[in-house]
Amino acid sequence: MIGVEHPRLMARYNRWQNTSLYEAADTLSDAGRRKDRGGFFRSIHETLSHILWADQIWLSRFGACEAPDVGIADSPAFHADWTGMKAARQAMDETVLTWADSLDETTLASDLTWFSGAAQAEVSKPVWLLVTHIFNHQTHHRGQVHAMLTAAGAKPDDTDIFLMKDETFRSR
Repeated sequence: MIGVEHPRLMARYNRWQNTSLYEAADTLSDAGRRKDRGGFFRSIHETLSHILWADQIWLSRFGACEAPDVGIADSPAFHADWTGMKAARQAMDETVLTWADSLDETTLASDLTWFSGAAQAEVSKPVWLLVTHIFNHQTHHRGQVHAMLTAAGAKPDDTDIFLMKDETFRSR
C-alpha cells in the first residue's frame, strides 16, 4: 500500500508535466495540435482531452468534482476548444492537488465501489490501488503526448520526476 505522501507528490508532478505539455503544445498551430499523429487517441489535442476527461471521471468517483457529461468514447472530443481546455486543465490540476492533499491513511486503506462503464459492472477496489491507477494513467498518456510534441518539433520539459524543482512539489 502507498502512503499519503505518494499521491501528494504525484499531484504536483501531474501539474508540472501538464504545464510543460500545454506550453509546448501552445507553440503549435491548432491544426498541428489536431493532426493525426498515430497516437492511441490520434492527436495531441484529443489525447490531452482524454486525459482531462479521465481525471474528471475518476475524481468524481471520489466526490472531488462533477462527473463529465460524456462517456469514454467521446473523451477525445470532451474539450473541443483549446483555450477552454487549457483553463479546464489548470482547474483540474488544482482539484487533483486539493484531493491528494486531503487523502489520509484510513481513506487509502478503504475500498471504493462504483459502476464501471468500461467493465459494464459494479467494481470495488482498494483506494490506494485506484490512486496509483489515476496517476499511472496520466503518465502513460502524457508520454504519448510528449512523443507527439517532440516529433512535431515542440520542446516539452524532461519527464524525469527527480528533476522536478523542490519548490514545484512543496508549494501550491
